[in-house]
Amino acid sequence: MNQPEPKPSDGARCMRCLISGRVQGVFFRASARDQAQRLGVSGYASNLPDGRVEVLACGQPEALDAFKAWLGRGPSAAEVTDVACESVAYQHRSGFSTA
Repeated sequence: MNQPEPKPSDGARCMRCLISGRVQGVFFRASARDQAQRLGVSGYASNLPDGRVEVLACGQPEALDAFKAWLGRGPSAAEVTDVACESVAYQHRSGFSTA
């Protein structure tokens, strides 16, 4: 079992989330980017071929908790049915992209 790398000294961490439901074609990725920027979270949001959205989010634990809560709601046109997140090795990332 792979263990995440140690967190940086400032406590930042990363998580990878898979969001299911009606999350493509509803501005989910762009809205996630806007929310991440407001919270100071870096990473990316990407559509997957199976209809889910994958998100990598890195930042302070409180910001990640707030971002994860937002992922469970998404933008107004989305219908989120599941958010599955796991901790992943810390990666220094700059900004938030919508690949």
